[in-house]
Amino acid sequence: MKKKVWVFLAAGFEEIEAITVIDLLRRAGIEVVMIGLQEGPITGSRGVRVLADIPINLATGVEFDMIVLPGGAEGTNNLRKDKRIERIIKEAVKQKKWVAAICAAPSLLTEYLRWKKATSHPSVRSMMSGVTYEEKGVVIDDYFVTSRAPGTAMAFAFALIRILAGDERVRAVNAGVMADIDIE
Repeated sequence: MKKKVWVFLAAGFEEIEAITVIDLLRRAGIEVVMIGLQEGPITGSRGVRVLADIPINLATGVEFDMIVLPGGAEGTNNLRKDKRIERIIKEAVKQKKWVAAICAAPSLLTEYLRWKKATSHPSVRSMMSGVTYEEKGVVIDDYFVTSRAPGTAMAFAFALIRILAGDERVRAVNAGVMADIDIE
């Protein structure tokens, strides 16, 4: 069965973190649904406008294998303010679905990451109380994947592919994109 990932886009999202994940997961044959917190185009932190596949009010049930929360300071704050995101995260955790967050977005998961290993952008580290904080590009613990910043977006995306589709898909995707990072 084809794996399905929901990627949430809020105004001010970090473009590299969202688009890199969407692109590489789709190259791996994973179904990615871009979910907008608003209808119409959503403007990222650098002014790039993206049209989500569906607005969040149409995202119902737990019809996904993983959710991805891109960072960006403004984007993360907008995710934090939306009670629907809070409910979706809570349901994903309850159902033991994968929850992935990068940059500032891991700060949205602090209550679920207590006593787990995680990372984030250094600017939100103080919000990660109770977390076993690691200064690594990508950290996986239980059903949570966290990553640090735009510069770790490819490694983050490859970690997600490995989880959902395995090492062979990681190698196949990298054969096309030729990332100069350690994917093993």
